[in-house]
Amino acid sequence: MRRRLWAAAFGLAMLAVVTLFVGDGLGREPVLNPAGWGAWQRFWGAALRPDLSPEQLAVTARAAATTVAFATLGTALAVAIGLVGGVLLSAAWWRADPIDGRRRRLARRLALGTGRVGVAVPRGVHETVWGLLLLMVLGRDPLVGVLAIAVPFGAITATVYAGLIDETVDAPERALRGAGAGTLVRTAYGVLPLVRTELIAYGCYRLDCALRSAVILGMIGAGGLGFEFLMAFGALDYPRLWTLIYALALLGVVVDAWSRSLRGDPSARWVRASVALAGLLVAWSVATLGVDGDRLLSRRTLDLAGDLVVRSWPPRAPAGGAAQLAWAAAETLGMSVLAIVLATALGLLAALVAARRPGQGVLRRAVGAAARLLLLATRAVSVQVWALVVLFVVLAGVLPGAIALGVYTAGVLGRLFAETLENADPRPAQALRASGAGGVATFAYGVLPLVAPKLLGYALYRWEVAIRDTVVVGVVGAGGLGRILEERRVAFDLPGMLGVVLVLLALAVLVDAISTAARRDLREA
Repeated sequence: MRRRLWAAAFGLAMLAVVTLFVGDGLGREPVLNPAGWGAWQRFWGAALRPDLSPEQLAVTARAAATTVAFATLGTALAVAIGLVGGVLLSAAWWRADPIDGRRRRLARRLALGTGRVGVAVPRGVHETVWGLLLLMVLGRDPLVGVLAIAVPFGAITATVYAGLIDETVDAPERALRGAGAGTLVRTAYGVLPLVRTELIAYGCYRLDCALRSAVILGMIGAGGLGFEFLMAFGALDYPRLWTLIYALALLGVVVDAWSRSLRGDPSARWVRASVALAGLLVAWSVATLGVDGDRLLSRRTLDLAGDLVVRSWPPRAPAGGAAQLAWAAAETLGMSVLAIVLATALGLLAALVAARRPGQGVLRRAVGAAARLLLLATRAVSVQVWALVVLFVVLAGVLPGAIALGVYTAGVLGRLFAETLENADPRPAQALRASGAGGVATFAYGVLPLVAPKLLGYALYRWEVAIRDTVVVGVVGAGGLGRILEERRVAFDLPGMLGVVLVLLALAVLVDAISTAARRDLREA
């Protein structure tokens, strides 16, 4: 199995190289954009002089409030979907009773398998695509941003919650089963209380992700920080842009701290306080956005949705035909591979500095804190913003998309890698240092063998996310299927859009399957 895994990895690496050299013309055509270097320098120079005028701070505060409201409502709905879906997708819910016959046992397995396959569809379509589709049905309504976050995030949350439920100790559930309790009672009293803290902590993590998604959706019409980002970019007003970036980073710091406080061993009082705070945030978000749920099921909305389905079917390839679609799919896959390789390398380097270790001196702790802050800022800025920045100096194609995705993903992986290094068994490294081994040898032989499977597992998981995020960078001109999707949207070619979305979904399912199989092999190795 591992031999097939390495063969698949080699094949994907070759695909990434081919898309660079053939698609981007690397080595034959210019890749860098010299005309953009001046804008690049002015952009980074403005980082030290953001626009802090009262007017801009007021605009930023209002935009940040809108973004937080979208993220909060989208996350709340996603967690509600995930909680119900997670229970229904868990093996514990469908576990056969001793009195069940063969037919009933088969029906339970079939229902579980069907549910897990079905949830892959909304999970595999990026929230940007959901936002574009919902805009055609609902127009510029707050429900667009909320539902575009809730639908894919709900499917992802359901999958994660199902895993948490299945991994929990099943003794209480079995005891209730033996006492004759029904499935609903067993789940409510024998399973969910054991994983309550993990469910809440993951919900906070989803809010962190939803903030960046709300920014992306703002760029396609939902408003908030995303809309202000576009306006500032269009006007080349870099001081104003950095004010918005710092505001987004500050929101990320707050939510990340909240999420971290719930992922350790939180007190019952803090968990209850967090739930109450979340409830207040939801109520405030509803009032801020003025969400009208009745419109979702109105006759007009249903008619527009039906008309969208009719006009989109049957799906077809874009004007360039199936060959163009196939090559764009190869570019998208290659972009994701290049991005995850770059992110893994950068994330590991950053994690080596950011990881906390006992006995560190003051200087070393200060450098580590700076590295952790840099990782937080890197992942706090949405991938679409990174793509716009990279496109200043790199011509459109696979390369700028891969760089933008790689830098953004490095912020996520760097944090995960640092936590893994901190939790690794220190004894092998201590023994090597005691025998006189240098720093490189100690890491290579005393640390890396212990953490490599987990590091690779995290990288593979983020690859699943990166293949979906290629849509975002493609929409702003970085190439791949996202670029074709944007072209078809501007041309109001609904069958062409559906054809691209189906190919994107197929790629997401393929990557999920490869990643899942690879992580299973790593666990068994």
